[in-house]
Amino acid sequence: MPCVRSTTGVPRLITVRVGVLTGGGDCPGLNAVIRALVRKAERVYGDEIVGFLDAWDGVLNRRTVALNVESMRGTLPRGGTVLGTRRGSPFDYDDGVEQVRSTLADMGLDGLVVIGGNGSLSVAHLLHSEHDIPVLGVPKTIDNDIVGTDLTFGFNTAVQIATDAIDRLHTTAESHDRVLVVEVMGRHSGWIATHAGIAGGATVVLIPERPFDIDAVCQRLVRRHSRGRYASIVVVAEGAVPAEGTLDISDPEIDRYGHARLGGVGHLVAAEIGRRTGFETRPVLLGHVQRGGTPTAFDRVLSTRFGVSAIDAVHDGAWGQMVALSGADIVTVPLATAAGQSRPVDMDLFHGVAEIFFA
Repeated sequence: MPCVRSTTGVPRLITVRVGVLTGGGDCPGLNAVIRALVRKAERVYGDEIVGFLDAWDGVLNRRTVALNVESMRGTLPRGGTVLGTRRGSPFDYDDGVEQVRSTLADMGLDGLVVIGGNGSLSVAHLLHSEHDIPVLGVPKTIDNDIVGTDLTFGFNTAVQIATDAIDRLHTTAESHDRVLVVEVMGRHSGWIATHAGIAGGATVVLIPERPFDIDAVCQRLVRRHSRGRYASIVVVAEGAVPAEGTLDISDPEIDRYGHARLGGVGHLVAAEIGRRTGFETRPVLLGHVQRGGTPTAFDRVLSTRFGVSAIDAVHDGAWGQMVALSGADIVTVPLATAAGQSRPVDMDLFHGVAEIFFA
């Protein structure tokens, strides 16, 4: 493959043939990343981009689609992913890694761009660090919990959707003098709950990073009602857990990938608030609506910047890295930074800002 010397001193590939996949849960902005990567690859570098369908299943089974500027037209505002996505990895199979290696070799691919969250990036890291397979990552998750990047695309959209819902729920809560418990996504981190709680004027926000005392929650609501405020919004992340000894909660089911099946803590919290305070309380589960539909303008721009920077990183030979947002800049950081990690909520934001507005 012809090369030139890049500004970093690493040989820059002149043209490449690269595969791309989307892994894990869907997320607003995935198509914008693919579109931007394809556009710069084709129009600037003259590259060829091959899309693998349904994440690693497509790599293992060699199910592909040619990606070009024409095929990606109109996808900027579309949610989901034109490539399809699945959970799972090559490490689920005895010969999975060798299948990945042979797929890249037989198809004449110089490497693979993996757009995914914590799990997908961990797989990408292992493939590169332990098996020397050329992989580059793009961080994606509405949870905003990937270490190494200030923000992930999809997060802004999820927060906006949750905030819009909370705004609407305020009016019905006030009309009926109700407490509404809004459950949002956030398996290990409470970024969505914290930001949507602040933006939506929530009375209480419950996050995984800080186990909650249901009695303290109820006391806040009682104080608020004693001041004549009979409507309250409680925002709870799906991964929030009660402090030890404060509330019994059953262990969640575990799926075939080893992940706890979350969702339902909002119902538990709502039931306990109603039982302990006597206030009319209703749970609201936003669920997958938070990661569906069109991305916000902010996420479209961030996704586009990630896609453009990803193909630049490929040409810089930055395998084993991922693109990331650092301040106002797009940079590359080692995949090892993100692998197996989860970025918790900034507790200065939670204590210093969110809690000021709690009842």
